[in-house]
Amino acid sequence: MIRLYQIGVVFILCTLCSAACLAQSIKGTVTDSLGKGVSFASVNLKSGNLILAYTTTNAKGVYTLTVPADADKASLQLAVSCVGFKKEVRKVDGFEAPYNFKLSGASNQLQTVTIKDKNPRLRAHGDTLDYKVSDFASPQDRVIGDVIKKLPGVTVDKDGKISYNGKAISNLYIGGDNLLDDKYNIATSSIPNGVVDKVQVMENHQPIKMLKDKVVSEDVALNLSMKKDAKMQVVGQETLGAGLPDKYYADINAMMFKDKYKAINYLKVNNTNFDVAGDLVAHNNSSYLSRLDNDKPATVLSLGTAGDPDLPRNRYLFNQAGIINLNNLVNLKNDVQLRANLSYLHDTQKQSYTKFSEFYLPADTIRYAEVQNNKRRPDYMHAQLGLNINQNKFYLSDNFIADYSKSTGYSALVTNGIPVNQVFKDNLMDISNEFNYMKTFKTNKIIELYSYLNRSTEPEKRVIDPGLNPDIFNNGVAYKQLTQNADIPTWFTNNYVGYKIPGNNVTQSYKAGFSLQSQTLKSDLNVTQLNNSTNLVADSAVNNLAWQRRKIYAEAGYDIPGSILKVNINLPVNYLNIAYKDGYYSLDKSLSRLYFNPRLYVKYQSGIENYFSMGYSFRNDIGSIQDVYNGYILKNYRSLYANNADLTERKTQSANLGFNFRRAIQLFFFSINASYTHQNANNIASSVLTNNIQQRIVLPYDNNIDSWGLSGNISKYAFSLRTTFSAGLAIQTTKLNQILNNIILPYNTLSKSVNFGADTKVSSKVNFSYKAGYDQTTSKSTVVASKSKFERLIQQASVNYNPTDNVFFAISGDHYYTHQQQANDLKYMFADASIRYKFKKVKADVELSAQNLFNTKTYSALYLSANSFTSSTYSIPGRFMLAKVTFTL
Repeated sequence: MIRLYQIGVVFILCTLCSAACLAQSIKGTVTDSLGKGVSFASVNLKSGNLILAYTTTNAKGVYTLTVPADADKASLQLAVSCVGFKKEVRKVDGFEAPYNFKLSGASNQLQTVTIKDKNPRLRAHGDTLDYKVSDFASPQDRVIGDVIKKLPGVTVDKDGKISYNGKAISNLYIGGDNLLDDKYNIATSSIPNGVVDKVQVMENHQPIKMLKDKVVSEDVALNLSMKKDAKMQVVGQETLGAGLPDKYYADINAMMFKDKYKAINYLKVNNTNFDVAGDLVAHNNSSYLSRLDNDKPATVLSLGTAGDPDLPRNRYLFNQAGIINLNNLVNLKNDVQLRANLSYLHDTQKQSYTKFSEFYLPADTIRYAEVQNNKRRPDYMHAQLGLNINQNKFYLSDNFIADYSKSTGYSALVTNGIPVNQVFKDNLMDISNEFNYMKTFKTNKIIELYSYLNRSTEPEKRVIDPGLNPDIFNNGVAYKQLTQNADIPTWFTNNYVGYKIPGNNVTQSYKAGFSLQSQTLKSDLNVTQLNNSTNLVADSAVNNLAWQRRKIYAEAGYDIPGSILKVNINLPVNYLNIAYKDGYYSLDKSLSRLYFNPRLYVKYQSGIENYFSMGYSFRNDIGSIQDVYNGYILKNYRSLYANNADLTERKTQSANLGFNFRRAIQLFFFSINASYTHQNANNIASSVLTNNIQQRIVLPYDNNIDSWGLSGNISKYAFSLRTTFSAGLAIQTTKLNQILNNIILPYNTLSKSVNFGADTKVSSKVNFSYKAGYDQTTSKSTVVASKSKFERLIQQASVNYNPTDNVFFAISGDHYYTHQQQANDLKYMFADASIRYKFKKVKADVELSAQNLFNTKTYSALYLSANSFTSSTYSIPGRFMLAKVTFTL
């Protein structure tokens, strides 16, 4: 056996040696035209199209290639190639001499390689995040607002307010231009989604060019980047519709999005429960007035209705509405913009409901039972003209705004078995002009001049008949009618001069100015006797209160606009003088205060896409003219108000801490925020309730309110499921005091809310969305031995199906569930459906839709607090059908 093994080894070695002796090789060099060796050139030994051997050159261009022993020596070729050089081929004639190649240069163009990825992607550059609209749009989406609702990290409230990662946006731009201010519902409900290329989120947004990277901004804004072809032509969707029973609908619009000219102009009319007034909502109006320091007087009187039910407006609104809205902007040379916004709204709204209320007191229970049929006719006109020059070294803005509204309300009601008719007329005129000028000097210092002027008046008149509560209003004698008049004409101006010193790390800001508010509160409550004579209800039923508020202020501000750490510190000092008098009540008072209202904001960029934020503010507030009138005003048919205390003074401390996290490439967003507010006031409202009327006065007692809040939002796009998931959580607790029938009632209210949503593309033909929101409110008092717990669950779902490119089906449903102690559970289900056919050649489509398929005609809402219970039942529109034809420009 060993012998055979040895013979085998010898045989194999001999075979290998024989092969080695027969094997031959080819050597040579590969150089360029200058004689320099070409490294990594490919050298192939070929026989016809068959590659027998291959190698590459070394760093000096030298190669060695072994020739297979069984190769056909008569047909061998050497092929040498390298990127950037022309390929060369040479026949092999023998193996003794080297084969050297000199390659000449060549330009080679690589073939186009297309990589297809259907998953949505976000592009982050600086403080801007780009959403590609086509990644999130579906065939059913008509306007850009339908797409914005689906964007990961973006939420849209039922009134159209947009938030990004838990923070409300400050503005929505169109092609970089501010066409609409914060009335951006006009854009989201009108612009077709097909003309928008990208939705851009801009964090730390600073709209004034000269202040960019100098002054810290907390704002988040959106920009709609338009497609190129949309900038070249008029864009519009013209819709006409009619339905049963007796329904009509029209939406005629024309839009232009050129770089030099932008416009959104439209006419809308309908009686299909669609609230056109939602287009005119100014989402940041309260913060705007706070910045101006303009405490505008609120409407004094009302019809005392139950308010609106907690449903979307299209579920309960009875309307006959029309609106004309014209918005135009022109870009001239040198960054000069001219803008005009004009609108007129007319509507007729109806409301019918029954309401039952109980107020629980330690020794008594007060009850109200109401049945009302109301009609309201508002007319609203708005005009705004603006000039804006926004350059790197110069800024000028002037905005003139005029608002006029005329509203007439009618109410036929029965309260505790007593019939009452009301007519309420409310006319508002509000005119203002805001001027702002900034200039950068050669030394890089910035000067600012600012001036704001406002004039407003709102005469109100409410007539109640027949004689209501004669024992209260006419010494027990029957009378014809009761008339309440009220008006607060107001002048207000705010002016300052500012100076900014930008530095390498810190920008210093200083300003000084003054403001003046001049008002007169005029009111009288008159009774018309059966013989048509008129007299005051009482000596204490009239007001002629004059009011002056003067303020001189100075402020120092410091900004650290760093890339990692951003800090803003404001240190304002205010000297305030208020004087008010009413000779009828021998009232003549004044007060002067020196206030310090510091504010701090810090933002720390803990990562490329995540940051911490913190804020603290201490604010002193003073009351308004509506806190100090001595004469009684009948605010509504059963609420009689007056005051018997000094002017309200409030001290408010607020602190907040937040964390924002983002991973754009993974489409993941997360934010969490905590807040605390403590408010101390020097007076408290006291109410006296009887079965016929509520009386309220303001008493001089300390009043503390404490509130804690925690909120969080999360949003993630699941690529494998093609679904955007979102969720949110909010918890808030509030402690406060009330005085009812001379009893102090402390309250502790805890509110919790949770929401969840999913929007998915099941396939290219099917889309599905689902949203759920759960709210729980618990209220208790240590005096009244009761505790209330209110729970509400709202679910919304929709399915869209397009079997072909021109046929679209949609069905949606809402489910409302309410659970409350001492009452039966309430459950409501609403459903809508539509089918649409698209004619591609003529750019038109027809749609047939049905709303409220289950024909629900009444809706009940409950409210239970620690000391009150309210049950309201509303009449709502039933089922209707609507056919619409839409033409696309």
